[in-house]
Amino acid sequence: MPAPRNKNASGREDAAAPRARLAAIRQRAALLAETRAFFGGRGYLEVETPVLARAGVPDAQLAQFALSDPLLGTLYLQTSPEYAMKRLIMAGSGSIFQITKAFRQGESGRFHNPEFTLVEWYGLGYDHRRLIAEACALIAQLVVSLEAPARIVTYREAFQDALDIDPIDAPTDDLRAVARGRLPAAQELALDDRDEILDLLMSHAVAPGFPVEALTVVTDYPSSQAALARLNAQGLADRFEIYRGPLELANGFHEAARAEEYASRFASEAAKRRERALPSIDQDQRLLAALAEGGLPDCAGCALGFDRVLMLAMGATHIDEVLAFPIAQT
Repeated sequence: MPAPRNKNASGREDAAAPRARLAAIRQRAALLAETRAFFGGRGYLEVETPVLARAGVPDAQLAQFALSDPLLGTLYLQTSPEYAMKRLIMAGSGSIFQITKAFRQGESGRFHNPEFTLVEWYGLGYDHRRLIAEACALIAQLVVSLEAPARIVTYREAFQDALDIDPIDAPTDDLRAVARGRLPAAQELALDDRDEILDLLMSHAVAPGFPVEALTVVTDYPSSQAALARLNAQGLADRFEIYRGPLELANGFHEAARAEEYASRFASEAAKRRERALPSIDQDQRLLAALAEGGLPDCAGCALGFDRVLMLAMGATHIDEVLAFPIAQT
C-alpha cells in the first residue's frame, strides 16, 4: 500500500504536501552528511557527472528513459554514473564517490521509484572482497538496527540452501521446473531465458529466506550475469550483491579492465536486446576509447540504493515514506 499522505494544519490529507514527513526529510539530510563523512575519512574524492548523456547502458535487464533533442538527437537519463566515473578514474582522479539521481523506466512500487538516489564509489587498488567490507561498514553505520555481522555466501550456496539445486551447472530445464514448481506466477511465463529464470528464483524464492537481522552478501555470480565484473579462475564473476532480508541494497564488482572485454559484453547485451525486441541503445564510444588508451586501473566499484537504506534506518515499509515527492505526486 502507498504511504499515507501528510496532513495540513486542519488535520486533513493534503495531496499537494510532501509525501515524506519532516522527520524523514531531516533523516535523509543527516544520513547524506554521514555518507560524505564516511568517504571523506577514507580519502575518496567526491565527484559529479551528468545525469543526461548521449550514450546509454546496453544491459538488457534495464529500461532507460530516452529523450529526443532537436539539436543533439537521442539523450539518455543515466541508470548509473558508472561510465563517466570510470572515465574520471582513467584520467587520474584516484578513488572517487558520488551521490546522484539515477533513473530507470518501468520501476515503480514498494521499493522502486523511477527516479532514485544512488551512492556509487570506486576504490583504486581494491578487489571486490575489500569493497564488500567497506560497503557493509557504510550500511551498518547508516542502519544502526542491524544486530549481527554480515554473512557471505556464494550464489551457488544460496540456491543450494534454498532450493537444493546448483544454479551454475544445473540444466535450464531443471531450473525451469523448479521455478514452475515453487512459484505460481511462473506458470504464466515463457521462461525461455536462463538468466531470467535465475533472476526470478533469486528474487522470489532465494532472497526471501535471507535473515532480516543482518546483511547477506552474495558472491561469485554466473559468468552470464557478470555485467562488467572480472571473471575468476573458476569462470565465475567477481561480483557481489548485498541484501537485508529479501531487499537488495547494493551491487558491486571487481571491475573488468580491458576495452576488449567491454566491447564484447556490450555486443552480447545488444544481441539480447535484439532477441527480445527491445530498443537499441547508443553505446558509450568515449568510454571504449578511453579504455583502449590503456585500460581501467585495478579497482572495484559499488552502487548503493540510498533510498532503501533510508527506509531501513527509518523503519519505513514503502519508498514513498522517504521521498518528498515520489512520482505519483509530481
